[in-house]
Amino acid sequence: MTLRSDLAGLLAEAGILDVDLDAALADGHVRSAAYQRVVSVVASSRSRDRDGAIVATIVRDPDEVMSKTAVVALVDALGLKAAGPAEFRRWSAGILPESDRFEARQCRAFVRGRVHDWLLRLSVRDGHVPTPDELATVTDWMQRVLAEEVTSPAVLALLAESARRRKTRNIARNRAGSRAVRSRDGSTEPQAAP
Repeated sequence: MTLRSDLAGLLAEAGILDVDLDAALADGHVRSAAYQRVVSVVASSRSRDRDGAIVATIVRDPDEVMSKTAVVALVDALGLKAAGPAEFRRWSAGILPESDRFEARQCRAFVRGRVHDWLLRLSVRDGHVPTPDELATVTDWMQRVLAEEVTSPAVLALLAESARRRKTRNIARNRAGSRAVRSRDGSTEPQAAP
């Protein structure tokens, strides 16, 4: 396969017909935008059958930073849609062998790390209170996302005590100290009485 045929195939499969293929091949910014559009279409699809093949095609792009960004965007989009950690674990098992084909170890590790972050986030959303050791295995980004989103007093207390970054600890401490913890969707969960 060539980059031209890979990109043309991805665009055709996603039904994206308005990308100038020559411009995308010549300009990484145009190609990156095309990948992001493909990822958006793929993520909105109900079928997950082709995700591994799509990731494999994206990974073949010689610009691994660009292709890693597209794969991570797909991981993030499907993490947001996942019903729970078991569903996300099954889905990621189908794409990780493909993302492990990145030549750069850092790209492989980044995708695996993002999947791990989502698994913990989804577990917390389902009521799991992580241990300090579990919290230490996720990225600073995910610790901050949790501090900004969770409503569990136990998880907020853990983040206030154990998050790596002071800003994340302060966010968790401030949210835990309010009378009612407000989630991003605007709903509130009253704090338990001390």
